[in-house]
Amino acid sequence: MALPEFLKDSLRLPVVAAPLFIISHPPLVLAQCKAGVVGSFPALNARPEAQLDEWLAEITEALDSHNAGNPDRPAAPYAVNQIVHRSNTRLEHDLRMCEKYKVPIVISSLGAVPEVNQAVHAYGGIVLHDIINNRHANSAIRKGADGLIAVAAGAGGHAGPLSPFALVQEIREWFDGPVALSGAIANGGAVLASEAMGADLAYIGTPFIATPEARAVDAYKEMIVESNASDVVYSNYFTGIHGNYLKPSIARAGMDPDNLPEADPSKMDFADNQSGAKAWKDIWGSGQGIGAVKQIRPVADLVDQLDDEYRTARQALCNMD
Repeated sequence: MALPEFLKDSLRLPVVAAPLFIISHPPLVLAQCKAGVVGSFPALNARPEAQLDEWLAEITEALDSHNAGNPDRPAAPYAVNQIVHRSNTRLEHDLRMCEKYKVPIVISSLGAVPEVNQAVHAYGGIVLHDIINNRHANSAIRKGADGLIAVAAGAGGHAGPLSPFALVQEIREWFDGPVALSGAIANGGAVLASEAMGADLAYIGTPFIATPEARAVDAYKEMIVESNASDVVYSNYFTGIHGNYLKPSIARAGMDPDNLPEADPSKMDFADNQSGAKAWKDIWGSGQGIGAVKQIRPVADLVDQLDDEYRTARQALCNMD
């Protein structure tokens, strides 16, 4: 695996829990890290911006305490997602908070900026940049990112159109550094498959929505459990960027999920649209792996299941003639 030592030594499973807009917050992140997978959250989830300082202090102190009491099974590191797009007026402040707490992993999105990478490297952190195609991957590495998050077709939220097979294959032709793969990964067998394709880590979001620790409304969690891949629609209408959303949440907002208009891709607008419904708050994201989520369960139980499935799948492959 092309992973930094601090990740190799602390992960129970090769999994990064994806940062979920609105949903990820300290209780979810801490549960993920203590269960042995990388926990993460978007910096913009902490509102007002002063709350980010409080969240990072809480996470840092809780993980330090956990590690002191569990030297034989320390927590996995955590990550903070930074939106690098010019519309994010908080970036400078939020990056300073990452520097203050020496956040071990920064996930950068919607723009590869050398200055962000340099700031994180200065305190010893690493940057994983999410991309949807090989061109963006090349740009991110040239500008100083340490690794990539390949967001393939089927991923929840903003997702790319390419098959995970094609995307990882093209990246691995020239890049041997850390790669996390996102795209309908919702069980342990899929985690193993992502490694077989050439990724170092599986990037999982949707299953963590259906947990008590997630900051999602109950109706959202129940919709995750009750839905399957056919209930997911790929559209750029709500933010100007293509993403995967739950059809029932769109219908509940008074729109036809099978006949959504196209948005202007040059305008990223997370608030205004014809219906008044807002992406993520009213229109709920989900990956196509949703069918694997059968119940609302604690993060620790979910990771236990992923671990069991992963080991069972690996053993089954070893036993093949």
